[in-house]
Amino acid sequence: MTTSHVVVIGGGIAGLAAARLIARGGARVTVLEGSARIGGKLHVSEVAGLPVDEGAESMLARRPEGLDLVRDLGRAGDLVNPGTTSSAILSHGALRRIPSGQVMGVPSDLRALASSQVLSPAGLARVPLDLVLPETPHGADVSVADFVGARLGREVVDRLVEPLLGGVYAGRAELLSFESTLPAVAAAARTHRSLISAVQGIRAAAPQDPGPVFASFRGGLGVLPGLVAGDVEAAGGTVRTGAMVRELRRTPDGWRLTVGSARDPEAVDADAVVVAVPAAPAARLLDAEAPAAARELARIEYASMAIVTLAYPATAFRRLPRGSGYLVPAVEGRGVKAVTFSSVKWPHLRDRDPGLVAVRCSIGRFGDEQALQRSDDELVAAAMHELALTCGVDELPAETRVSRWGGGLPQYNVGHADRVARIRAAVAAQPGLAVAGAAYEGLGVPACIATARAAAGRVLEHLERVKSRGGTAHGSDGEDGQAEGPRPEPGDPVHDVVGLPREEPR
Repeated sequence: MTTSHVVVIGGGIAGLAAARLIARGGARVTVLEGSARIGGKLHVSEVAGLPVDEGAESMLARRPEGLDLVRDLGRAGDLVNPGTTSSAILSHGALRRIPSGQVMGVPSDLRALASSQVLSPAGLARVPLDLVLPETPHGADVSVADFVGARLGREVVDRLVEPLLGGVYAGRAELLSFESTLPAVAAAARTHRSLISAVQGIRAAAPQDPGPVFASFRGGLGVLPGLVAGDVEAAGGTVRTGAMVRELRRTPDGWRLTVGSARDPEAVDADAVVVAVPAAPAARLLDAEAPAAARELARIEYASMAIVTLAYPATAFRRLPRGSGYLVPAVEGRGVKAVTFSSVKWPHLRDRDPGLVAVRCSIGRFGDEQALQRSDDELVAAAMHELALTCGVDELPAETRVSRWGGGLPQYNVGHADRVARIRAAVAAQPGLAVAGAAYEGLGVPACIATARAAAGRVLEHLERVKSRGGTAHGSDGEDGQAEGPRPEPGDPVHDVVGLPREEPR
């Protein structure tokens, strides 16, 4: 298998993680990244001398894949955990602590919900009806708004669930899949008449001391892609940037990729291919050889967002923030949907320069692209206005940065799990082909790595099967109709795009 050649299309964390496993499995691997840098949405740069992530700033520490990768790289000692994950929701014009006992905004403790004052008196009075309402039928997938709203009332959706999901998907509760975005809640709801009781069951079954929620690096999570790429190259692989793949076609012996411009195309041959790019480019690449998968991929929509990072003198705050940040429900009508006090959340940033407070403001929701058509200066002004209004910030920032992520977040809308199953079935019918990335079973770093593991396993099994037959790469290895290994749990319970809040461990 040492002469087998595998090409991974896409140099984000999923593609790099897949390439690393394939290289370690004995194949020659080439990563082709179309942009000028690797890492996708994992990227870090300095603002006023502080290394602050431009995209995802942390990964879930309660899901193993990310930490396992870091340990395998020999860099576990470089990991850091947040100093606090205590945060708030801006509701009815004021910052209010997220009620304890909730799971992605779905409450289990009515007293804590009442004391938080997140809901209006009418909204709060509606919630306990869940305990006496007849069981909601479980049939085809429905939206988060439909299921949670029917059980607990629309205000729980608007002021608790949607803000938390907004940090993950920047999506709309009327469109997002209940099964795919709240998988643990959806599973528990199948065995409980009451949604409150279902969440109480989830909470009761949770470990008493689960450990830190998030992890990152002192230099920012954006250092991870470089570490993985270095390991790929150490194992004999190649990582290329500025190598846009325009076409993917089968050949009698494997696959041929057309790379580069139409004027100066380059042909790259491979025994197997992993497609680890977002849904739209994946659809274009698979259209000729896996049209059924391409059609389904083309139906996955994406939300755009921008992260405005501001470095303020500590004196700009009348009182230094104590929590990690806050979320802003869409119904509040504010331009910013989330704020993270990075220098509070990550003590290493505060220690690096105690005189600065780094803040990240997230702007942009699905269907509201107009909000992102403003100039960088206008987005910075919107972030400054939010901080002045809510936190009383009365000085100018020392430095700012605007990071735009056009089409950055896949939307797990109603029917997503079935759509992914159809994609995987169509891909499984093509020998030597696999897919990976955030479009399938979770947006967080660990979930992406899980898809990379499955893709790498499928490719290595294919190459081993070909080697044992002594035949070409296009013997039929799709005859069992199986997709790429076990499916990870759909959807992360929390995610790290803006640093979602979590109640402090008790």
